[in-house]
Amino acid sequence: MAGLLLAASFPNINVAGLAWVAPALMLLAALGKPGRQAFRIGYVAGLAHYLASLYWLLLIPSTGFPILGWAALSAFLALWPATWVWLCWKLFPAQITEAGPATLVENWGEQFLAVPWARRVIWAISGAALWVALEMTVSRIFGGFPWNLLGSSQYRLVPLIQIASVTGIYGVAFVVVWTSLSLFSAGMVIIRQPVKRSAWVGEMILPMLAVSGLYASGYWKLLRAHENGPELTVALVQPSIPQSLIWDAKQDEHRFKQLLQLSEQAALGNPDLMIWPEAALPKMLAYDEPTQTATTQLARNHNLWMIVGSDDAEQRRNARTPKDVDYFNSSFLISPDGRLVNRYLKRNLVIFGEYIPFLDWLPFIKYLTPIDGVFTPGKAVVPFQLKDLNAKISVLICFEDVFPHLVREYVSDDTDFLVNITNDGWFGEGAAQWQHAAGAIFRAVENGVPLVRCSNNGLTCWIDSRGRLREYFQSGARGIYGPGFMLAKIPVLAPGEKRAPTFYRRHGDVFGWGCAGFVALQFARIWIRRHQRAGD
Repeated sequence: MAGLLLAASFPNINVAGLAWVAPALMLLAALGKPGRQAFRIGYVAGLAHYLASLYWLLLIPSTGFPILGWAALSAFLALWPATWVWLCWKLFPAQITEAGPATLVENWGEQFLAVPWARRVIWAISGAALWVALEMTVSRIFGGFPWNLLGSSQYRLVPLIQIASVTGIYGVAFVVVWTSLSLFSAGMVIIRQPVKRSAWVGEMILPMLAVSGLYASGYWKLLRAHENGPELTVALVQPSIPQSLIWDAKQDEHRFKQLLQLSEQAALGNPDLMIWPEAALPKMLAYDEPTQTATTQLARNHNLWMIVGSDDAEQRRNARTPKDVDYFNSSFLISPDGRLVNRYLKRNLVIFGEYIPFLDWLPFIKYLTPIDGVFTPGKAVVPFQLKDLNAKISVLICFEDVFPHLVREYVSDDTDFLVNITNDGWFGEGAAQWQHAAGAIFRAVENGVPLVRCSNNGLTCWIDSRGRLREYFQSGARGIYGPGFMLAKIPVLAPGEKRAPTFYRRHGDVFGWGCAGFVALQFARIWIRRHQRAGD
């Protein structure tokens, strides 16, 4: 139940309050259990959470991969909640043992409350820090998969999430888990002392004050946010091409024609910049002459800048055959005179979606993926300069915008806004689009810059520098998933103006690493005490 409630806190169910309860329920289920059982209980909770929240992997139009990939990824990610439940009870300053069924709850409550209040508070803080430390790990191991980090479930609580400009998204998770563990303690007090109406206040007072302070400072920050400077009119084109058609070469001409028709309609709004999503072009822009001619002609005819997603290729150094080629997932900047003036190569590739790990040693892994070939990662951030508009933009491709530590590298003092081009058409019309956007909202808050998202089939939108979802595209009965375009006016810096850097952009994951260090110290203290007792 705890795992399913946690899944329900994320899009598309979006009951954010459940995230404040689920961690406590995980610990309650494992209360009084030995280490292995606690780990198994946490694993079941984690497995239920990921199987439910990542169900959209089953919508990938491919044989073999969906169910195998969905199960394998969920089984791997469930190790983190399992580890959290197990280690949380290792951190508790007393051992709670099981009793007979008749006295089970009473016995547990007595053992739990026998620990002094201050040590229970430190335990709740340690559990929150442990959750953050584990999220820091899952964001980095094997390339990282920071999808549905706990903080992103709170994306609609805009005042609260302003703390991310200091702590990153991990600060939101810390507050949620700290409050959840304090609720656990308060529940124990109520069970043991039901007559004392305010006995639980002592357990909840610190997180309540913290959440109140964060809301107050967040509201103050939002009231001070005024963006009355120059603006760029941006056209975001959403072709909504099913993934099955993207793989069908016979449909290339038809879908490119549809893209051009939508773009011609969008150009009637006189945008300064037009953006096409990842995988919008059926053929390589740099090498297919008809594709390049039609695309650059659009820019010339309407005197606009364009950012377009396209595959690209380069011959390898010291290549011996024409087949020695590296392929890239790329975005191109096209000037109003039709020149390809810059290119960015995606740096963080999707495991099993854009590359297959360990293929030489474990060839059966290819059956877990719908792809045949692999991409090569890019090596550098490449800002796009729109010189006549005095605008500087950094592009993120696909799920690069869910990596907090990666995105801060793309922002400088004169960056006007971030652009994410993505193809979430892989996942049909499910929750993936909203979950992706929920995580991306935090990149705007963390770095203090607007974020513009152009997707193949949703969520095409723009987010201001405080994490408010200002506008998003909808297409009649299909909602965010249908074809069309939207025009948005994005605030930019005045000529010569610099953007004040947030603490997170300057210093990165200081808070997250601090939580990891705090947890390490707690375990070191426990280890030292046990060895001292053994010596005595």
